[in-house]
Amino acid sequence: MGIWQDLKKPFLILAPMEGVTDIMFRQVVARAGRPDLFFTEFTNVSSYASEKGRANALERLEVAPTDAPIIAQIWGKNPEHFSETCTALSSLGFSGVDLNFGCPDKHVNKAGGGAAMIKTPELAVECLRNATKSTDLPVSVKTRLGWSQPEEYKEWLPVLLNEHPAALTVHLRTKKEMSKVPAHYELISEIIKLRDELSPETKLIINGDIRDKAHALELYEKYPEVDGFMIGRGVFQNPYCFTDHVPTQEELMDLLKLHLDLYEEQSKKHYVSYEPLKHFFKIYINNFPGAKELRAKLMETHSVEEAREVIRLSA
Repeated sequence: MGIWQDLKKPFLILAPMEGVTDIMFRQVVARAGRPDLFFTEFTNVSSYASEKGRANALERLEVAPTDAPIIAQIWGKNPEHFSETCTALSSLGFSGVDLNFGCPDKHVNKAGGGAAMIKTPELAVECLRNATKSTDLPVSVKTRLGWSQPEEYKEWLPVLLNEHPAALTVHLRTKKEMSKVPAHYELISEIIKLRDELSPETKLIINGDIRDKAHALELYEKYPEVDGFMIGRGVFQNPYCFTDHVPTQEELMDLLKLHLDLYEEQSKKHYVSYEPLKHFFKIYINNFPGAKELRAKLMETHSVEEAREVIRLSA
């Protein structure tokens, strides 16, 4: 069980989010107040297995000293590629491997990965078994209730639990629902029952609409059998969401400056596009007089130097 056995209930995890939870943003969150466990963005096992794509895969798997403990999340549909990637991950400093069987992205699903695995349970099991036998790290799974109907969890989750993964994270929505409807908290008790019956040693993590630490503790009081909670979009509302701290405007601005510094440092190692960095500005610049105007000016910048100058002139 490794890291999963060491975590104390209820543990908190920053959800892996494509284009968000990269090595830079994880360091920002660590400065604000780190979760008990980080996940990487997901990496395509077929990219790692390809000589052409391996360099990019390794960039996505890069970790910072403040990341540990961290889980490497991977996706794909080729069982042999899962084996090859998991064998390599054992020596890259990760505390575990997580298989993404829940991503709703249409491109990922078209390629047969992510939530598409829900429609190919036999292939999902083969990939999970190949991953497990190819590494000494604990292997976990992150998934959704089903493809189109919440009731699909009754058939889908037992497929995974019968393989006894070290941990199972359930996003309480279907692929079709995306994040357009409230998470189905009403199903938590039934999911707990399934876990207890089929694989009581598997750690159960709940994901979906969890705002912050206080909210997670409220849910834990109601469902003490749950082992941990994963926060995703809540970090956009408050990067201090894993703590009890209410940040000041100055503290949030300091986090933005740190993010800019980290971007600059990362861009010296390899090419990093500046445009995606703009998606983070609203996290730090919000709910204070002049925030809207400052964000608008920052959105017009094209470099860290320009952003720093805008911030300096606004002080």
